[in-house]
Amino acid sequence: MCLHVRSNWQLAGPTGKTTIGGTQIGVDVTSAQKIWLTLQALGNIAFAYSYSMVLIEIQDTVKAPPAENKTMRKANLMGVSTTTAFYMLCGCLGYSAFGNDAPGNMLTGFGFYEPYWLIDFANVCIVVHLVGAYQVYCQPIYAAVESWAAGRWPNSEFVVRQYHPFSGKFSLNMFRLVWRTAFVIVSTVLAISLPFFNDILGLLGALGFWPLTVYFPVEMYISQSKMKKYSRKWVALQTLSFACFVVTVAVTVASIQGITQSLKNYVPFKTKL
Repeated sequence: MCLHVRSNWQLAGPTGKTTIGGTQIGVDVTSAQKIWLTLQALGNIAFAYSYSMVLIEIQDTVKAPPAENKTMRKANLMGVSTTTAFYMLCGCLGYSAFGNDAPGNMLTGFGFYEPYWLIDFANVCIVVHLVGAYQVYCQPIYAAVESWAAGRWPNSEFVVRQYHPFSGKFSLNMFRLVWRTAFVIVSTVLAISLPFFNDILGLLGALGFWPLTVYFPVEMYISQSKMKKYSRKWVALQTLSFACFVVTVAVTVASIQGITQSLKNYVPFKTKL
């Protein structure tokens, strides 16, 4: 088994000897590049935790009893723990194996294409995951635009009229059908035309991380619990919020720097991981 794996790895192309700290700085990357890449990686990780915008939407669909907040607390704990475990496994094991050459795509970024069925199965899982996640994440955008349109054109049949085909088993709104279809097409074309996936992901993660995942939840918790100013808990939460704000600013700058560098060799519809 070990010999078989080693021979396949050698066919795929070795990256050379690496260490936990990556390759020696100055050989393949400078100190500045190392810092930029580290911050961009933090942005990619932050993107996975920016789900607070759909948290209330999800909680509204939870049945009670038990109380929705108790169910969501358990779901949050399980979700965050699982996400953290996967990121630490991919990040730490990938970096210890490939050093600074760790690819953005752990499935195919380092020449691993055998067995093909495993790669195909992993890609199918990603598609299933993203199709569902895309629908959930877009619901607040859909709701905001459709509410605005209904208020702006309240007498338009195209905007407000509900059709009930197939004996009223479901409702159909023409504006919703056209607007959502157009949004999906435009966002998909825009996404596949951008070749720098990790840099864009890092920028989106950085922009949404501190305000949506840290600042607003912390401030709402402080207000809801009527926490006293300058108490030990208040100071701890504000310190956490400020630290995350600093990280967000640094990651945003690093992501913009990565996008700027990627634009120098921009090729539309060709992904650069």
